[in-house]
Amino acid sequence: MIRSYTLAVAAVMTAVTGFGAWAADPLPTETFKVLPAALAVEAAQAAMAQCKTQGYNVTVTVVDRTGATKLQIVADNGNRIGPDLSRRKAYTSVLLRVSTGDYKARVATPGAFNPGVFDAVLTTEQGGLPIKVGNETIGGIGASGAPGGEKDEACAAAGLAKISDRLN
Repeated sequence: MIRSYTLAVAAVMTAVTGFGAWAADPLPTETFKVLPAALAVEAAQAAMAQCKTQGYNVTVTVVDRTGATKLQIVADNGNRIGPDLSRRKAYTSVLLRVSTGDYKARVATPGAFNPGVFDAVLTTEQGGLPIKVGNETIGGIGASGAPGGEKDEACAAAGLAKISDRLN
């Protein structure tokens, strides 16, 4: 009895000591670029200004690399669905790392895989663009409220153009 108790204690001590050594390994480190708030504000304002010159009251949303809303600007007299749709456009473009127009074309192919089946927030409405530094996607911008997705996308593109020289 004492012998089996001693063996059990020895086995537990060995397991605990081995686990302690394993747990002492350093945690992995991940490095990535972050979209600064100042650039997000500047891009959103430029996108809104572009749409305003054409007479469109849009909502612009900028999201971070995970799809979380970084900022949202709603134009005076903007439409009711603009805030939700612009957020979904930005979210879609950052998660899929392509414009929402490209995503729409991709899923329009018969038999194509559509991740929107599994994530109801994704949208095929045009007007969302990824914000990239090289091949790394650091955010997304979405515009909603112009009469047509191609016009929303043009406004979002104007926002990206405004900050593109500082995305490095």
